[in-house]
Amino acid sequence: MPSMSRTCREGGFTLVSVVFILVVLAALGAGLATVSQRQHMGSAAELDSARALQAARAGLEWAVFQVLRNPAPPAAAPGCPASTSFAPAGLGGFTVTVQCTLTAGSDGADSMSFYTLVANACNAPSAGACPASGSVQPSYVERQLRWTVAR
Repeated sequence: MPSMSRTCREGGFTLVSVVFILVVLAALGAGLATVSQRQHMGSAAELDSARALQAARAGLEWAVFQVLRNPAPPAAAPGCPASTSFAPAGLGGFTVTVQCTLTAGSDGADSMSFYTLVANACNAPSAGACPASGSVQPSYVERQLRWTVAR
């Protein structure tokens, strides 16, 4: 009978070893899943960042076109386009808000108009305009570009 009791103790030791290995493998799998998820989120954020930059650039290109196609502004009516928000085609989910400020200047006898154009692009606008106000989601992306055009 002494040999039977020894066999039972050894069987219990094997069960503890198997449970320990399973717990370690489960923890390793969870860690790898977390790393993989963070890599995917980082890639998505990088892509959204590039889209936001292109959306802001599209907004500036639109504003420059508006400024340069209009005739020179008379003193009573500045030639800045009104603050405008729109969604550029092909950049799904992004909104651009463009603002313009006109400053008069001169270069000797020549009078000039300086247009400061600011484009904010984001993927979660507040009330249809960027930048977003209040708390934002972790996936929120925003870019701001500024150009000055002289005319």
